[in-house]
Amino acid sequence: DKSKYHMKDVVVGKVYFLLVRIKIKHMELNIVRRESAGAALDSQLTENETLSKFEIMDGAPVKDQCVPVRLYMTGFELTPTYKNVQNKFSVRYFLNLVLVDEEDRRYFKQQEIFIWRQKIG
Repeated sequence: DKSKYHMKDVVVGKVYFLLVRIKIKHMELNIVRRESAGAALDSQLTENETLSKFEIMDGAPVKDQCVPVRLYMTGFELTPTYKNVQNKFSVRYFLNLVLVDEEDRRYFKQQEIFIWRQKIG
């Protein structure tokens, strides 16, 4: 529900399984940094980097199960989010929830987050 986090904040949430139709093997939470550089859209270079893979569940869930999530962001090399610095550079972060079933198919839910820090000095 929260979209703005301090660099030393904690991501807290819950994943509810209201209906279980697929056989889930495990679930993980990733932090992805997306850097874009370049002036024009056609010459813009985008690079994705997965900063962490945090396994939050192993094994199949049952119906109406709730899995709590708590991810401390202090252990990762994070920088603040920058959007269109002089229309040439941007750094964005995403939380990526990945479900993997028994046939190794992957199901994704991605949410952009904004990371900030207090002013220096």
